Amino acid sequence: MKDGFIKVAALSPEIRVADCIFNTESICAGIDEAVREHAKILVFPELCITGYTCGDLFWQETLLGAARRALAEMVAYSAGKDALIFAGLPLEKDGKLYNVAAAFSDGELLGFVPKRCLPNYNEFYEARHFTPGSETVSYVEFGGKAVPFGMNLLFLCETRSDTPQFSTLGKSGESVEADAFRTELPEETGLVIAAELCEDLWAPNPPSIADAQAGANVIVNLSASDEVTGKSDYRRSLVEGQSARLLCGYIYASAGEGESTQDLVYGGHSLIAENGHILAQSPRFESGIIYAEFDISRLRAERRRMTTFPAAKDASGCGTRGCVSASDDVAVRYAPEHMAARYAFACASGTYVKIPFHLYMEETPLTRRFDPAPFVPAGEADRGRRCEEILMIQALGLKKRMQHTGAKSIVVGISGGLDSTLALLVMTKACDLLGIPRDTMTAVTMPGFGTTDRTYHNACSLTKSLGAKLLEVDIRDAVKIHFRDIGQNPEVHDVTYENSQARERTQILMDLANKTGGLVIGTGDMSELALGWATYNGDHMSMYAVNCSVPKTLVRHLVRYYADTCGDPVVGEILYDVLDTPVSPELLPPQNGEIAQKTEDIVGPYELHDFFLYYMLRFGYPPAKIYRVAKLAFAGAYDERVILKWLKTFYRRFFSQQFKRSCIPDGPKVGSVALSPRGDLRMPSDACARLWMDELERL
Repeated sequence: MKDGFIKVAALSPEIRVADCIFNTESICAGIDEAVREHAKILVFPELCITGYTCGDLFWQETLLGAARRALAEMVAYSAGKDALIFAGLPLEKDGKLYNVAAAFSDGELLGFVPKRCLPNYNEFYEARHFTPGSETVSYVEFGGKAVPFGMNLLFLCETRSDTPQFSTLGKSGESVEADAFRTELPEETGLVIAAELCEDLWAPNPPSIADAQAGANVIVNLSASDEVTGKSDYRRSLVEGQSARLLCGYIYASAGEGESTQDLVYGGHSLIAENGHILAQSPRFESGIIYAEFDISRLRAERRRMTTFPAAKDASGCGTRGCVSASDDVAVRYAPEHMAARYAFACASGTYVKIPFHLYMEETPLTRRFDPAPFVPAGEADRGRRCEEILMIQALGLKKRMQHTGAKSIVVGISGGLDSTLALLVMTKACDLLGIPRDTMTAVTMPGFGTTDRTYHNACSLTKSLGAKLLEVDIRDAVKIHFRDIGQNPEVHDVTYENSQARERTQILMDLANKTGGLVIGTGDMSELALGWATYNGDHMSMYAVNCSVPKTLVRHLVRYYADTCGDPVVGEILYDVLDTPVSPELLPPQNGEIAQKTEDIVGPYELHDFFLYYMLRFGYPPAKIYRVAKLAFAGAYDERVILKWLKTFYRRFFSQQFKRSCIPDGPKVGSVALSPRGDLRMPSDACARLWMDELERL
């Protein structure tokens, strides 16, 4: 679970109805395969030890006894295997029969979770054989030990500190000593698991809701869901929705080949989801295993962030193993090792019992994909829909501000670069929504010491093609006078040389807006705000900033989308050339007529910085974890040393430049990450980056 990742598996083995011996062999073979692949949570289907479709055979002592013996054999077989395993069987308790999930790990039976919601409609008749489970935790004797029994069981993962004595097989089949890839980590992992069974998920109030509120961040579901037309889509939507609602990982293992087809067919449709996203899905009508990796620290970060997600109550009081507070709604106890004493305080109704199990910690090989452009929707159709939505959000925000202030004009500085181009497109859309002439817009081109012919002509041509007013104000003479007044040598191309031009342009825009009763529209994007790549009280300032929550990687796609869909070949041709122009503030003199100052050569590639920004703010990833997933996302595109270099730059600039973000203008939020001090990011301007930079240095 290094970096919070853990590999999980949903298994749908081939079984034979009522043949516990064959089924045990099949389940144990599945355990072996999953453990070889380093899966740590293994989930088998409902009643898989006997088969779900045994019918009235569930009343036979022969079958029930065989199921108990089979489970005992599996528990013993799990000794030395580094995994928590869930398998389903019928279990008698207090003269009644229950449909249960048995949890076991490393040779120890940890608990039985009974099914609460028993379907007894249409093709189902479970209430004929089974009794509904309850939240009350009691115990049942199994193999001479007291084993907890009840729905309110949570399984808490702790790490082992001893050296493993067993070995496993690598993917290529060679023997690999366990301690060669396992490392000792701190005891607590934050992984808490709960179980429910099939219909429990389909009911109006699934047990997993209470389980998640009690602290579970992974839910396993042992299921036997038959196949009828259209049911697979509904099943998938249930798993997706529950994982999203509960901010959890959800493992759904369903019965498949081998179940009786007397009246029904079982397709073995297994699913693994995380926070509303399907990570893995099995092909139907086949036996087999699916794998995925959960990001437990990401789920925990989401729960910390979501104030509407309730806190898990911990009634352990002093934190001593075995300590319980009866006054709390949820009693959380770390049980002693002795099985009989372990559950001595677990019988009060409404309590939860948290049962520890142990895993060795290893660096989970990752197969899940990390999109190198997390702000950009994948897929052309989805990207087009999102681009239109974002442009509409930006335009509606500006429309409202114009209506509220009674603005008679809107003014923007147009440079021929990406950001000012997007701002002008948004302004055009806002004017169209308001039903006012496009010449309400004034686009001001302000040639300076670094302006090139290419950007100048693109700025002028685009403004005219969109129907806005074009105004040209050459700033060079004014800036030279300013240099004279402050004693700046114009041959010294330092930060004063650059920023004087940016502030002169902003002054011109503000005064023109005052003159025409208008608003200055900001052009700076979120990536520039994150890095502080803006001149304070220069391009940093405006009266409404339409691009403030649009990252640079998304700006490019928005402009391209407009070019592709505007239906105007002249505008499209200009926009394509803007897209092909290097990103630059153009504050230094050109070299041979070409742009001399390229932003990404100075601060680093925006695609890297946007990736860093997304995972830092959206999920709270620490630097080492961002570095790890960035190496996967950008494999073949950037060398590891290059990624680390710009990651250090990102953190250094992000912390040192917060003072600029603390006073930015209003602007519309368009995505899940934003930097507004009034919205998503309440960060002190004097926060120290030491902890983050120290971690980077250790890399």
